[in-house]
Amino acid sequence: MSYSILTDTSANLPAPVCEEWALVRVPFAYILDGREYTCMETEIFDDRDYYGKLRSGVRATTSMVAQETYYEAMTRCAAQGDVLYIGMSSGISGAYGASEAAAARVREEIPSVRIETFDTRGASLGEGLLVLEAARMRKAGASMDEVLAMLRNYRSRMQQVFTVDDLMHLQRGGRVSRVTAMVGSVLQIKPILESDEQGRIIVTGKVRGRKKAIRHLADALREKINPNEKQLIGIAHADCREDADTLEALIRETCPDAQFLTVKYEPVTGAHVGPGALALFFLGKDTWR
Repeated sequence: MSYSILTDTSANLPAPVCEEWALVRVPFAYILDGREYTCMETEIFDDRDYYGKLRSGVRATTSMVAQETYYEAMTRCAAQGDVLYIGMSSGISGAYGASEAAAARVREEIPSVRIETFDTRGASLGEGLLVLEAARMRKAGASMDEVLAMLRNYRSRMQQVFTVDDLMHLQRGGRVSRVTAMVGSVLQIKPILESDEQGRIIVTGKVRGRKKAIRHLADALREKINPNEKQLIGIAHADCREDADTLEALIRETCPDAQFLTVKYEPVTGAHVGPGALALFFLGKDTWR
């Protein structure tokens, strides 16, 4: 293997997938009931219990990953050769900045090794799908420069569209304004959210009712995807698997042969989007950022 691919648990990739593609992950942490946890195995993560606690009023908090955590992971990988870190959006977290600082330290200490960092401007499978494509290309023999070119192209096409049950979770983390969150809660409006050019979360639409919100996600894909391009479509849900299945069925009306990766929202990102969040990730036919 000519270079390591390092990512973080925000990429929302199941542990067996990471093992299959030889991906190294930096764990993000969350605090619940006064205890700190990490979650490396989201496929067996008890989302019903976790999001049930959030629904009952228990608050989960998160903190930025320490530069030292990145430094240690990059140093271990650098012992094997070059390193490519593919990380969570700098538009919603300072973690990517910490990774850049760590990479600079490793470059100085081990100048013979190439260390590259890449900001996906995404989270959950908006990050994870790019990581998987990078791993696929590496296995096929692509150089790091070829992978970086793909990442820049895919980042410009990655669509991240989602809805939440309660905007207050995003407001607490500073992802949306307090006024936006309060209006949505009072009027029982289901917001449609996307990421902007900097990977920040913005409200792009409002609908009344959960069913309309799910339909809106499917309509967004129908409008923006190239139906003739084979790709892996990502769905992430925060304890609403039935809604995720409904969304997949709606998408199959447009893309009957599509492949899907459906995951539970890992608990760190899930603490910000809240229970009931449902997200869709795919490559649009046009570049926009």
